Amino acid sequence: MSPGPLPEGEPVPSDGSLPRGIAVGKRPLSFYVHVPFCASRCGYCDFNTYTADELGDGVTRAAFADDVIAEIAWARRVLGDSELPVQTVFFGGGTPTLLPPEDLARILAAIDGEFGLAADAEVTTEANPDSVDAGSLAQLRDAGFTRMSFGMQSAVPHVLAVLERTHTSGRSVDAVQWARRAGFEHVSLDLIYGTPGESIDDWRISVQAAVAADVDHVSAYALVVEDGTRLAARVRRGEMSAPDDDDAAERYEVAEALLSAAGFDWYEVSNWAKTGGQCRHNLAYWRGDDWWGVGPGAHSHIDGVRWWNVRHPAEYARRVRAGVSPGAGREVLTQADREVEALLLGIRLREGISLSTLHGGMSGIAELVADGLVDGDEAARGRLELTLRGRLLADRVVHALT
Repeated sequence: MSPGPLPEGEPVPSDGSLPRGIAVGKRPLSFYVHVPFCASRCGYCDFNTYTADELGDGVTRAAFADDVIAEIAWARRVLGDSELPVQTVFFGGGTPTLLPPEDLARILAAIDGEFGLAADAEVTTEANPDSVDAGSLAQLRDAGFTRMSFGMQSAVPHVLAVLERTHTSGRSVDAVQWARRAGFEHVSLDLIYGTPGESIDDWRISVQAAVAADVDHVSAYALVVEDGTRLAARVRRGEMSAPDDDDAAERYEVAEALLSAAGFDWYEVSNWAKTGGQCRHNLAYWRGDDWWGVGPGAHSHIDGVRWWNVRHPAEYARRVRAGVSPGAGREVLTQADREVEALLLGIRLREGISLSTLHGGMSGIAELVADGLVDGDEAARGRLELTLRGRLLADRVVHALT
């Protein structure tokens, strides 16, 4: 299985320079580091990831940190000498913790060296529970990482087997405990609902296990059967049923009830946190801040310019080692594009959006209130905020407003 095609866009200059008139430093800056390595490929995954035998000639995990550090230095040259303290850093993948802690620490140190980390910077890495141990987590904490995000997905063995996850049901809880002992104040667990064969009781067990694991953040995502994945092939052959929308809605409501009762508040449609546990990096995306994505296939955004790197690690390594931009294409967002994007992302947040930012769809607001999709009291005060029903039908809300 290979990742889907890149977006269409104009070429990125070989020196990576931004178009004239782009305001660097207008918005807070974050970094995303894409580590594309996986020990094995999960059957539902269509992310830009590669197992060892898919990497190609000249690409090794051992050399990856040096290639990423070269792109970080490139970013500093492109963005100029402006003071740009980095507010958040997020290592995603793939499985970033397949790299040695020393390499992750070197990459973080390079970002700090080139740009400087803000005094209260949030630094997160994703991890599969079976890719860490107590010692590696202690090393990451000592290196300046402040937040761990573990891919739990489920606490039920037969659900993990369908997803082709390699960790056992109890390993996620162990990983959380090790992270806490290492000094991580912020720890998150990711869950997936709607897996074929998962009962409502299975889902309830998973949410309750996450709540009991002493985390301050939980993400819960509906399973999407992506074309080209092994899971899609099994569904197509009739070996298992596709996820059902009504079942997914029921599971979301269970998650909301259990998490709310445990002191978690939703702050984005798929994310719940205890006080102070919100993921600031993801909020930066949803609020339209600037970020530079380093690594194969990573996407970046600076003041309305969006670009994306070549996907394959071999081509990425070839370019950065040759001193050529790894960018595969880019687009410059129009004002209309920005307004639509702000609506698409902002409406998913608990804080919602201001009515003053809408330039179309105003006539549909009364109907959204009547249908119970947005909060009527907040709408009267000039803000659109989703109700629980609205969260389940967020796409319908966006359609009505555009």
